[in-house]
Amino acid sequence: MAEIKIEKKTPIWPWILLAVAVIVVLFLVLSNNDDSEKVEDIQDDRIEQGFGGSTDVRRAVINNSAVFAFVSFINEDPDSMGLDHEFTNEALLKLTNATSALADEIDYDIQKDLDKVKTHADKITKDPFDTTHANSIRMSAGILANVLQNIQQKAFPNLESEADVVIKSASAIELEALTLNQKGDIKNFFRKSADLLEKMNNNSPQI
Repeated sequence: MAEIKIEKKTPIWPWILLAVAVIVVLFLVLSNNDDSEKVEDIQDDRIEQGFGGSTDVRRAVINNSAVFAFVSFINEDPDSMGLDHEFTNEALLKLTNATSALADEIDYDIQKDLDKVKTHADKITKDPFDTTHANSIRMSAGILANVLQNIQQKAFPNLESEADVVIKSASAIELEALTLNQKGDIKNFFRKSADLLEKMNNNSPQI
């Protein structure tokens, strides 16, 4: 008698289990992506609108390039104050730009004050032998110190002591005194201002 060959059928259930497993994995991956997007959206909303419905808006860290430029300028060569006052003039201009940039970040209008500072700063380089340069430097420092303190009070309440130090360092610059006789006080004002600006630049304003 002829032998009858019976072919064994491959069971289907392993393929069914594999298909179910693939579907489950895809579902979990897509679900995780949706959750991540929701978390990012919530974080963005909190940055723009404030946490927990609070009236205080907490923005991201500022990290402004103008502030970085001033801080770098002061830190790189703090002893280059010569008779031509180029260092002092450039430091005042960079400090003015940094203060203006920071004020713009928190929507604080200080243009009138900054125009006065630029006027005083321009006077410094016109005549190197003028004995009234300290007056212009002192006026500029006082204006900028007050502006920085106002910015601190408006958006950086945790930096009150640093702002007070800037005010005191500006007051230490004497009127009617030769600039080169008080180089230390003038450079100290720039250093304290750089310290305050750097901390503001690396913190989130609270407005």
